[in-house]
Amino acid sequence: MPIAKQKIMPCLWFDDEGEAAAKHYVSIFKNSKLGRIGRYSDAGKEIHGKKAGQVMTVEFELEGQQFLALNGGPQFKFDEAISFQVFCDTQAEVDYFWAKLSEGGSEGPCGWLKDKFGLSWQVVPTKVTDMLQDEKSDKGQRVFNAIMQMKKIDIAALEKAYAG
Repeated sequence: MPIAKQKIMPCLWFDDEGEAAAKHYVSIFKNSKLGRIGRYSDAGKEIHGKKAGQVMTVEFELEGQQFLALNGGPQFKFDEAISFQVFCDTQAEVDYFWAKLSEGGSEGPCGWLKDKFGLSWQVVPTKVTDMLQDEKSDKGQRVFNAIMQMKKIDIAALEKAYAG
């Protein structure tokens, strides 16, 4: 099924696990779907080095955001310079996305993680932004200090820090 194109679509470069990654992400996020799969042909084989019929691209959509997974080879790896933020309203959502996205990957500081494909994500409670931007007191600073001590964000601990 074709996914309607948006003006800007992130293209994620994988070695050869683009289809597995797209299926993994679609399994985690509700309101998500796989789209078209493009395959390599013999054309350009001397450059791309892929077998005809091998998956080249996979279109997929997560919560209305369209992506393209490209199996381009091992030349490039993900790093923290690009990450995707997942905004969560409840601790249950934070726990769910943290568990699903970090499975097989690694946990980082301050709500950051890397998934099993090496892609960086930030699992962020929606309340955090407002708490951090409280400029009328030292509440925001206390919240910031609390976040700096965390891996997975604990909303109750942040609310406690905010309250003082």
